[in-house]
Amino acid sequence: MHTKIQKWGNSQGLRLAKNVLEDARLGVGDEVDVAVRDGIIVIAPIRQIRGRYRIEDLVAQVPKNYHTSEVDWGEPVGKEAW
Repeated sequence: MHTKIQKWGNSQGLRLAKNVLEDARLGVGDEVDVAVRDGIIVIAPIRQIRGRYRIEDLVAQVPKNYHTSEVDWGEPVGKEAW
């Protein structure tokens, strides 16, 4: 794919075709790491977020037979409108 570096405000950016993002398994809003190695710009997806959890990993740990239930937190204590 050929593209051109363009100016957007005070920054510069590249437009990437949808099929390029799909091939890289990336989408709008995904975080990437941008590095330069031997004069070549390398864009790599960030798969693991250091010090934080990914919601997909947490949900995958919920047992299949888990059922939610309502919890009574007592009477309102502030200006809540119930």
